[in-house]
Amino acid sequence: MARAIVYTELGTPDVLHLVDIPDPVAGPGEVVVRIEAAGVNPLDAKLRRGARPSPPIVEPRRVGFDGAGVVSELGEGVTGFAVGDRVAINNVLGTYATALTVPVSRLVRLSDGVTMAEGAALGIPIGTAYQCLRSLKVGQGDALLVHAGSGAVGQAVVQYAVLWGAKVIATGSPARFEQLRALGAIPVAYGDGLADRVREAAPDGVTVALDCIGTDEAIQTSLELVADRNRIATIVRGPDAEEFGIRAFSGGSPIPLTDQEKAWRDEAVPLTVNLIEAGDFQIELGPELPLAEAARAHELIEQNATRGKVILVP
Repeated sequence: MARAIVYTELGTPDVLHLVDIPDPVAGPGEVVVRIEAAGVNPLDAKLRRGARPSPPIVEPRRVGFDGAGVVSELGEGVTGFAVGDRVAINNVLGTYATALTVPVSRLVRLSDGVTMAEGAALGIPIGTAYQCLRSLKVGQGDALLVHAGSGAVGQAVVQYAVLWGAKVIATGSPARFEQLRALGAIPVAYGDGLADRVREAAPDGVTVALDCIGTDEAIQTSLELVADRNRIATIVRGPDAEEFGIRAFSGGSPIPLTDQEKAWRDEAVPLTVNLIEAGDFQIELGPELPLAEAARAHELIEQNATRGKVILVP
């Protein structure tokens, strides 16, 4: 049998349990992926503890949306993939498992130059970063302020914005400044006087801001520095965005993504695979833990106790 992490009630990380499940079977247009790495996202923990809305739990609920592995079975009508292909799984519930049935539309082929851990780290963070930048129309001549630039979404935001010709100012702790500089950003520290430090780093002004942390400081600094409210967005404070007069992408926003925004999120992963292969994009990887230690992985991300992407390995 396959194995998977599930929970039957909302709560702390200890509600997560490793259980046996029937071996998945590929239906029409689907494949079975033998998972070799699963990416742990903050969203996974927010759903588990009830910080994001979700339907009532009526059966054991699976966990995880991003992963990578090897195709082990093809369903009827599947073309373009073969047993043995290395693939990333983009936004399919249940990646904390040893195997998973995946629609072919949610697969991205991994080149040999991209590791399984890197593939598992792509989906949600990369898609979110890329879509936000496209929605905000970031490009040549912009000065972008990104709050929490050293997180998974923040690092992707920095790299894509720099690739597209923007100047990037990224907030973070001093311990993360070296990483931010390596990606092409100008780092500035959180805390009192943030707006003045950003002005010093961007004397010609800031044209666009993206909040990836959700603090009042991030929102208020963005409002103070960016004249066009349509070019300020949050991925954390969705319910509050309308009150501030800014945009929200996910983050509990009551406004769903448009079809174009969803398409941008899907477009991001294969583009990023190509950039990694070419040496033009970095994924900062953190600890790798056994699948059975999913609760510990959630503790690490909720306590902000590690650097880089936490990966579960079946």
